[in-house]
Amino acid sequence: MKNKNKALFETAKRYIPGGVNSPVRAFKAVGCDPVFIRKAKGAHLFGEDGRMYIDYISSWGPMILGHSCEVVNEAVERHLLDGISYGLPSRVEVELAKTIVEAYPGIDEVRMVNSGTEATMSAIRVARGFTGRDKIVKFEGCYHGHSDGLLVSSGSGALTFGLPTSPGVPDDIVKNTLVAPYNDLARLAQLVDANPGQIACVIVEPVCGNMGVVLPDAGFLEGLRSLCTEKGIVLIFDEVITGFRLGYHGAAGVFGVTPDMACFGKIIGGGFPVGAYGGRREIMECVSPAGSVYQAGTLSGNPLAMHAGKAMLDYLKHQPAVYDVIEEKAAYLERGMRAILEEYHLPFSLVRAGSLMTVFFCERVPHRYDDVQKADLKKYSQYFRGMLDRGVMLAPSQFEAMFVSCALTKNDMDVTLQAFREVMKEMAA
Repeated sequence: MKNKNKALFETAKRYIPGGVNSPVRAFKAVGCDPVFIRKAKGAHLFGEDGRMYIDYISSWGPMILGHSCEVVNEAVERHLLDGISYGLPSRVEVELAKTIVEAYPGIDEVRMVNSGTEATMSAIRVARGFTGRDKIVKFEGCYHGHSDGLLVSSGSGALTFGLPTSPGVPDDIVKNTLVAPYNDLARLAQLVDANPGQIACVIVEPVCGNMGVVLPDAGFLEGLRSLCTEKGIVLIFDEVITGFRLGYHGAAGVFGVTPDMACFGKIIGGGFPVGAYGGRREIMECVSPAGSVYQAGTLSGNPLAMHAGKAMLDYLKHQPAVYDVIEEKAAYLERGMRAILEEYHLPFSLVRAGSLMTVFFCERVPHRYDDVQKADLKKYSQYFRGMLDRGVMLAPSQFEAMFVSCALTKNDMDVTLQAFREVMKEMAA
């Protein structure tokens, strides 16, 4: 059956760049071919290779309740025959928007879009329109989608203009994108002072999930809030990964820090391709047709996606014990993995934020992108392949999170920990 999977990949490469529709799916970072999935149920993926895998990718976040859960399935089935796209407003768009506004601190209005990339791109445009300023600040290692102005690294210094990190992105596009080190308020303050009255917004992942899981230092988010308030800068939380996963009120609720705007992704669509951005009323009233900042989308507010998302968020609201369940499961895995790593004396750092977790093969807990870069990528590749061979599907990159769903059983977790023990024993030999 492995040959069947490989044959499918070879065929895919004839018709799709690299054989995949998103780079991380190519498994290049871990030195093997991708696994093609035929279906998924609960905490399990079923591959075209005939194997079943315990899933810790969760479609990169939204499968909090597990794959093909009845809550979402029934909502979609009920409305499927009513039409899959209208190109006109529908009641459920209003209902889902109301749900998000009532759940998330500081948001008065929200606009539906079709992806996290579209949400962050649009939020930045609105922040620029609201402030009348052009420059933005992002942080090293924080990923906010693949729009041109955000594909930037800091080069040799965090106080310089960014450089494009992809061919096809002109220097002129990113000249207004400034980059600062994550968890470094002093450097950010220097950057702001060097560009007085020119910065429209600061965008940040409140908990980093795209360089592996990296936590905000104590006071970092509070410091961002204070600095942005003082300088008239719009603070944007990118909650595409953390929104409704860390807790029903997002990272903003967990850390008690309220941004001016927030961005959401596929979680609010129950796994459908959905995004949204929202903010204070005076900011969002800049958005067309209420204001002059243009943003549109033919499929925005897709009725099936809205029904799926509404069902998902309603369940999370009325069954808050879900968050206790995934916290307990993640903590169980963390305790087991940490004990095994310590037993075999492997250099590691294990970082967890609720149901998000990453094992870094480095001794120092990462606080910023420079720290993450010191992780042993060869060890991670060995770890990934060893777990995959034993039927455990992890993120095929050191720089992604491990997602825990409430569909995991104790047996799933014990099988995972046994596989982890075997792999660590091999790596320590």
